[in-house]
Amino acid sequence: MSTAPISAITREDQVTIGQQEEDYFGYSSPLAQSMKKQREEEGPTLSELLRDAREKADAHQKELDKLKKVTPRYGDAPLEAYARISRARTPAQAGSAAGYARRRAMQLKAALRTDPEHADQIKAAAGQLEKAVGRANRKKLELNREQLSRARMKRMVKENRRREEQRIRQELRKSQTMRAIRESGYFKETEIANRQADQLTATKMELKAQAEQLGAVSQRDIDAAIQGYSEGTQLATVDVDAPMQFPQVDVQA
Repeated sequence: MSTAPISAITREDQVTIGQQEEDYFGYSSPLAQSMKKQREEEGPTLSELLRDAREKADAHQKELDKLKKVTPRYGDAPLEAYARISRARTPAQAGSAAGYARRRAMQLKAALRTDPEHADQIKAAAGQLEKAVGRANRKKLELNREQLSRARMKRMVKENRRREEQRIRQELRKSQTMRAIRESGYFKETEIANRQADQLTATKMELKAQAEQLGAVSQRDIDAAIQGYSEGTQLATVDVDAPMQFPQVDVQA
């Protein structure tokens, strides 16, 4: 029984078969093109929608993390209090500035329980606000005395006592000039206190982060090291503020 010889596939047949496969898988046929067009008209798939929602949620979480990392500006409260004291022109305005400083000091003391990481900044701001209360009350008394001095000046003018009126006027100007110089020092004092508190807080956080990375010390050791650093900083401040003692030299020697 003889078998018919199998004819070899020519190169033209291979090209024809390849074109057919390309027409089917490459969306060249009318059915495949219609399916592709229908898929494009349907819009994004469920997996694409989930991926977009996940990306938006991650971006929103990053924004929230950035807001959480923003350090509160506790030092702005005493600056605002001193600005109100400086703007006060009547005893009532000075009393209002004292009330503002008193309220803000109470709010900062309450914030100590909710934000212990910035305790040094809060304590510095609260201390300045307590000083602002006393300084506002002092200005209130000074403004009351100035009102009395102006009333005396008017009476001296009516009584034709020019020399006495000029003396009262000079004393009034001197008092106002000294108060303006003193109030400008309030802002410098607050800025220095805020800067020291910021540096102390940053140093504490850096020491704590380094200790946690090392992992060789316990939490008690970390707190002890931070407490020692705080005490050393306070002692250094006290030494700077203390009067300088110069050695006595015996001239007769």
